[in-house]
Amino acid sequence: MLKIGNYNAYKLRLDALGTDAWNARVAAVRELDPDLLSVQEIMVDAPNIPREQWDAVAADTVAAFADGCGLTAEITPTAGYPHGMAMAADGHPHRAWYTAALWKPGSVGYVPGSYRPLGVPDFWHGLTTAAFDIGAAEPLTVVVYQGDPFRPDWRAQEGLRIKGLLRRTGGVEPALVVGDFNALSAAQVPGPDGALVFYDGEAYAEQDHDDLEYQVQADTIGGAQLADRRQSEVLLRRGYMVDVAAHLGVPWQATTGHWEDGKGDPDPWGPRRIDLICATRPVAPAVTGYGVLDGETALAGSDHRIIWATLDPALIAVEGGGR
Repeated sequence: MLKIGNYNAYKLRLDALGTDAWNARVAAVRELDPDLLSVQEIMVDAPNIPREQWDAVAADTVAAFADGCGLTAEITPTAGYPHGMAMAADGHPHRAWYTAALWKPGSVGYVPGSYRPLGVPDFWHGLTTAAFDIGAAEPLTVVVYQGDPFRPDWRAQEGLRIKGLLRRTGGVEPALVVGDFNALSAAQVPGPDGALVFYDGEAYAEQDHDDLEYQVQADTIGGAQLADRRQSEVLLRRGYMVDVAAHLGVPWQATTGHWEDGKGDPDPWGPRRIDLICATRPVAPAVTGYGVLDGETALAGSDHRIIWATLDPALIAVEGGGR
């Protein structure tokens, strides 16, 4: 059985190495003990580090965090990707945020040449993709994603772009899209009367603050205040992917909202589930479990809880031909 985790590590920077906050993050990952881990919000101190050094510092940050967690992100350096880490920069000229894929050596095998980083204009945050040999009929592609926090329209376009990355003639690659989506899911489940309802309820219906435009359908602000779910609607359409938590029907649990205002960034949203694991159609039958790491150490390390899923590689299907 394979365990996949996701962690928005809250502005993880190399100068925090050895601090209580860094150690809490490492301890949380070690508690989870994942075979594959998707990480967001790896940061470089952009105002004080020369632009040409950002990638090198980010690579050192990823390497140090991975090593502390008993994982690796190391790939063979190339002329185009000289820093040798499975990470992606956002590509903005004045800020430096990264995502990364980490894995357990000996448990899964990175497929050489499969690493691909994307940033702006396609993605507000860096998007890391890589494929892994997990003992299935073909490699599993892992997409490490952090959605645009401010623009529902851009999130919708990011969803389409992710879908395009994974398509193949007549089907979709075996893949997991794992990350901080920065939006509520469009996944639906049967309600008490059998009719379909959103797995994530309308969290914003009673809210009144300046940030609603970032999450609510524009024409519903001041009224029903319905969440904008277009980003995942496109991914879930026709079962192209499933939202693993909803797919398995596990009890709903928030992934954010446990940090009070003032501990980190101000949070007007309350408890929400915006960290998701989505499995493409060939992988959906192989998903066997889902959960949220909710211990004291995990809650101390970040404003996002770690989520995880398990899957049985033998149950992954093959769908379609080439791209």
